Amino acid sequence: MFNGVFKKTSYISIDIDRDNIETEPTVPEVPDGMWEKCPGCTKAVYAEDLKNNHNKCPKCGYHFRLTSMERIIMTADEGTFEEWDSDMEIDNPLNFTGYKEKIENTVKRTGLSEAVVTGKCKIGGIDTGIAVCDSHFMMGSMGSVVGEKITRMVERATKYSLPIVIFTCSGGARMQEGMISLMQMAKTSQAIKRHSDAGLLYITVLTDPTTGGVTASFAMLGDIIVAEPKALIGFAGPRVIEQTIGQKLPDGFQRSEFLLKKGFVDIIADRKDMNRCLSDLLRLHIAKKSALKSSDYYLGRNLVSGMKAKAVKDKTAWERVKLSRDSKRSTALDYINNVFKDFVELHGDRCYGDDGAVIGGIASIAGRPVTVIAQQKGKNLKENQYRNFGMPNPEGYRKALRLMKQAEKFHRPIICFVDTPGAFCGIEAEERGQGQAIANNLYEMSTLKVPIVSVMIGEGGSGGALALAVANEVWMMENATYSILSPEGFASILWKDSRRAEEAAEVMKITAKDLLSLKVIDRIIPEQYPSSKDNIAQISQYLKNYIKEFLAKYEGKNEQEIVDSRYDRFRNF
Repeated sequence: MFNGVFKKTSYISIDIDRDNIETEPTVPEVPDGMWEKCPGCTKAVYAEDLKNNHNKCPKCGYHFRLTSMERIIMTADEGTFEEWDSDMEIDNPLNFTGYKEKIENTVKRTGLSEAVVTGKCKIGGIDTGIAVCDSHFMMGSMGSVVGEKITRMVERATKYSLPIVIFTCSGGARMQEGMISLMQMAKTSQAIKRHSDAGLLYITVLTDPTTGGVTASFAMLGDIIVAEPKALIGFAGPRVIEQTIGQKLPDGFQRSEFLLKKGFVDIIADRKDMNRCLSDLLRLHIAKKSALKSSDYYLGRNLVSGMKAKAVKDKTAWERVKLSRDSKRSTALDYINNVFKDFVELHGDRCYGDDGAVIGGIASIAGRPVTVIAQQKGKNLKENQYRNFGMPNPEGYRKALRLMKQAEKFHRPIICFVDTPGAFCGIEAEERGQGQAIANNLYEMSTLKVPIVSVMIGEGGSGGALALAVANEVWMMENATYSILSPEGFASILWKDSRRAEEAAEVMKITAKDLLSLKVIDRIIPEQYPSSKDNIAQISQYLKNYIKEFLAKYEGKNEQEIVDSRYDRFRNF
């Protein structure tokens, strides 16, 4: 699987100045076409090496712009591409002087009839509608025919229940077509909304450059948004912004990595990995549910029985508090990597940022796709700084909710792993609406039409934990805690003495045993020994089988029964 590739090795450090996107791509003067000059590192690259490396500079990683057919050859299963609407003719709605001649010259020079090629193909064996924008035709600008071809492709894909993939590459709206060009933004967006309402998958792949009206319409509407490294992506071009505000833009502004950090891109995929990325995403969405048998979880129950038989001396509440916070304790990613297959992490809240304290994505278990969302702590200081010590910001909760709504659209059960001291309390979190973000999760989770199970694997701190635990069932690891606030905070507020935290832990009833008796949780996941790298495989095995049991239990329920069971669970408190 590719989750490691896209999150780490695809972040290539390149300094590239490609802000003047309005000009046509230049072809350097090289003898007999044997060499190309790389715009990234300015070094000469042997053309054959470039071709063999997916048109990517072998020296600096710069992604050369591809023609639409080069992209299709790299993406589609061999011999499966069928072009649609290739004979559409470009009109001149404004009778713009010289436009007709420019189109004719561009057609002769490029061999293309427009700035987009559309059709159907197989990607990883899955029938898919596809559109590929081409910067070689008037910088991929969107005129009426571009908008019409994309709209027709989307409508046809909707009719035949096909997922769609669109590769974007554009300087924006086509000026020579004026307001008719602007209308294509709304037209394409309407078609994509109907495709989405039909419960179908839309993946966008943002390539260099994607700007203007294309960015502000179909490019940013994907269920999943993938980008090539260092691609320029934005509404207004960098030069326009600098001229407007009179300031020099920071390095990396409007590049793929910038948008990933700001929460607008799910995955950055190197070109050599793109086909595998798309194939795996399509497969995880198209996969059919396999039958779950009771035998699938007998192993888990037997393991649990064995561990109970070997149970060691019971621990105090304070001892469990300390174990729940132990830096050696297994984290959410440890469980995800051991319980599920093919986990693909998706990033961002599509609003402000990507919170390292909350991770989420798609995975499979027992052959069926699920959405996995988790609060993640680090295992050392550097990791904890990136993960904010497991304390989510508002963008973390908004990312989680975005992925939950996506799971509902594609009928995927949701598995949450909870491990947080609490929601981050800081100036920035309050400015960005921490309370509202948590409240909105509680509100929206209550009516999600897919089953949800939440597992407390470490600390379950207050509303910051509850925001991922409005579930049909809530489980707890034996050494986890779930509390209204920390024992230190409880003692400080009620007794004005935080040193009485150990005493507070006992009276707060925050252990799994206490909360099971109060019916706050539904199941205890036993730990003969505290969860760590030494026993994560064993614990994950019976957790995996418990999840299979949960999925089998809810398989026969309709959407209203699933929603009502969750409502009744919390209504009874």
